[in-house]
Amino acid sequence: MSTMAPSPTRTSPGGTERPRARRRPKRKGTLLRTYTWAVLAWMFLPILVMAVFGFNDTTSRYNFRWQGFTLRWWENVFAIPNLTEALVNSFTIAVIVTIVAVLLGTPMGMALGRYRYRGRGFTDLVLFANIAAPEIGLGAALLSLYLTIGIPRGYWTIVIAHVMFTIPFVAITVRARMAGLDTSLEEAARDLGSGPFTTFRLVTLPLIVPGVLAGGLLAFALSIDDFIITQFTAGQTLTFPLWVWGASRLGVPPQADVMGTIIFLVGVLLAVLGGVAAKRRD
Repeated sequence: MSTMAPSPTRTSPGGTERPRARRRPKRKGTLLRTYTWAVLAWMFLPILVMAVFGFNDTTSRYNFRWQGFTLRWWENVFAIPNLTEALVNSFTIAVIVTIVAVLLGTPMGMALGRYRYRGRGFTDLVLFANIAAPEIGLGAALLSLYLTIGIPRGYWTIVIAHVMFTIPFVAITVRARMAGLDTSLEEAARDLGSGPFTTFRLVTLPLIVPGVLAGGLLAFALSIDDFIITQFTAGQTLTFPLWVWGASRLGVPPQADVMGTIIFLVGVLLAVLGGVAAKRRD
């Protein structure tokens, strides 16, 4: 007659025995980590290729074959005047759009996250519709508006268009931050004699700064790399994406890869600085 083997037990500090916990299989964790690294590698592969070919010692207009290592494209990155002007346009437009979108979107996010008022649902609908709408539809609508009103397209029509589609991202990000805001801190400040502006400056604003920074960085990234809406509203003004698209039919010079790498590094630097600032404030 066979007997059943006793299950493994573990003695607790009190002297009682309890069953040992089964170890979780490591296979699921390994597969998940492998999948995550594979997705990240796929996402960063084009950026890596762009950065590598910024050092390609090519003599051809088509920078597609590796021919050796050189630093001359980094040394002469601003050697093409039109490309340099397009890069400056992209950066200045992105900075202006970020400032305006933060100034307009932050109060909207605060109002949506704190107050209930008539028309709040419609405001939510407009914000999310702006985010979900195809860019080609927004670009065509803006083009029709400019042509109907008679506004000549150029630098400032790009700024207006970019502000239009970046405000919802800032407002929704700030709104999410407001949802977790501890209102008792503001009440304590008012009980101690602070007025509305002082309470906002010393209590509310420092608490929502991470959301404001996140929304501003998102607005900057969306503006500097936008192509479709910019194509409809640019007129004769060139931005970096428009210049690269136009040059791709004849051949993209290595300086474009260098500038693309610079834009990526600037974005990474801004994200790191934003994360450090948010961590210090927390």
